[in-house]
Amino acid sequence: MTSTARKTSNISVIIPALNEADNIAATIRRAAGPATREIIVVDGGSRDATADIAVSCGARVYTSAPGRAAQMNFGAQAARGEIFLFLHADTILPENFHRQIKKIIARPETAAGAFRFGFDLPGSAARMIAFFTNLRSRFWQLPYGDQAIFISRRNFNAIGGYPQEPILEDVLLIKRLQKLGKIRIARAAVLTSGRRWQRLGIVKTTLINQKIMLGYLFGLAPQLLKGWYGIGEEG
Repeated sequence: MTSTARKTSNISVIIPALNEADNIAATIRRAAGPATREIIVVDGGSRDATADIAVSCGARVYTSAPGRAAQMNFGAQAARGEIFLFLHADTILPENFHRQIKKIIARPETAAGAFRFGFDLPGSAARMIAFFTNLRSRFWQLPYGDQAIFISRRNFNAIGGYPQEPILEDVLLIKRLQKLGKIRIARAAVLTSGRRWQRLGIVKTTLINQKIMLGYLFGLAPQLLKGWYGIGEEG
């Protein structure tokens, strides 16, 4: 990222990461460029080369307590841009992401935005999951964190940032933002890793996700819901 880019762009990309050495370079490279003011990686205590790889790719790297909410709030405090783009470490942005972000943020009554969901898994089951995910995010205005949520600094500060919860921090953030305005979904899709779906199986992963959402709706404790998630603290 050149000095000119830092002067003309107002997008800060914030990436929470934990043991993401296999993914972080590709994620940073797609997010870099003249449209990006800075890329901030907040490492939650990786035991691999995540931090070193991120530095070599031009990112500013910080260390914080583990947990996406804590890491993303930390990154937001360090960010200098006026638009925050919260990006998972295993998610690849579309090529024209900056244009769509700025177009959506500039629309009246916009509280925040996100991209359509895309998988790196083949097959009809994966396509069906992506279809229903995009249906939910558009019609319920409820995108998840793996859709790369973007928000103005002003709105982020107005709602107090991410709730300090061990799970569903993205859902809770969006629920707060809905009180400020509309959650808009960009036309382009991110490409997110299907590794968890591969590890647990598509059917099992879907059932776990639905169980967690139902538990949230019935008011169960976040710590209990985190235990259902089943894959530990990953960035």
